Amino acid sequence: MQDPDARAVREWWGRLALPGLIDIHTHFLPPQVMAKVRAQFDTAGPLIGRPRPLYYRDADDALVETLRSFGIERFTALSYAHRPDMADWLNDWAADFAARVPESLVCGTFFPEHSAAAYVEARLDAVEVFKIHVQVGSFSVLDPLLDKTWGLIAEAGTPVVLHAGSGPVPTAYTGPGPVAELLARHPRLRLVIAHMGAPEYAEFLELAETYERVHLDTTMAFTDFFSEMGGVFPVDLLPRLAELGLGGKVLLGSDFPNIPYPYLHQLESLERLGLGDDWLRAVCHDNAAALLRAPL
Repeated sequence: MQDPDARAVREWWGRLALPGLIDIHTHFLPPQVMAKVRAQFDTAGPLIGRPRPLYYRDADDALVETLRSFGIERFTALSYAHRPDMADWLNDWAADFAARVPESLVCGTFFPEHSAAAYVEARLDAVEVFKIHVQVGSFSVLDPLLDKTWGLIAEAGTPVVLHAGSGPVPTAYTGPGPVAELLARHPRLRLVIAHMGAPEYAEFLELAETYERVHLDTTMAFTDFFSEMGGVFPVDLLPRLAELGLGGKVLLGSDFPNIPYPYLHQLESLERLGLGDDWLRAVCHDNAAALLRAPL
């Protein structure tokens, strides 16, 4: 059954004369893991901060069909480990998912453990996007166990969607400081800062301006729900955001299906920034297309 919002989403990007959308930040997980994630949102778990009633809640096949009905050309199956000996199992699952869902990018993750460099190196030829969530994983990007892994990924040029901002709940490992130090060590890392780095928007925006390969994704940013959580994007940063978007540095992300509003709301929230159709075309399709075919 087609999602009732599908026509509106297609009309939105059709007006921009796009061939569809590319969403760099969506989640598909093993069923038992997704069930635990949904429980955290339902109960306002300690890293969630407030109830987050999910608008989309279905089995994978139905959720894939929803994205197809929206006209999402490519999307991700981002997973992230929160304990040792979990990451490569998630990588196996994500590889199988991408093998049966042609629109899905092959995704991977890693965790600070002695085996990390080995299993990441073994997958570098296949993985198209990695995901790291330092808040949920409760680790620092500067953990010595990850240094070789970061070096391998920087050399390979594989994008890493990195949730390191302190929203929605800060921890000892979140914030721009460790990421800035990581980039000083590995300046060629191709990072995509999730959620625009909220709430440290200015600091992460500056990293995107400073480092050639650092990008920002729009996930939940600018939406009403995010603003109510104290994540309002500063108006004085909009000119710099406009320049970054037109310069290839801002990418559409949604957090689908783990969002408390229709998918269309993320798109409308971007449009109401008033940055123009060229900016929307770049952010919602062209920047991600360029990133995914970028040379080493």
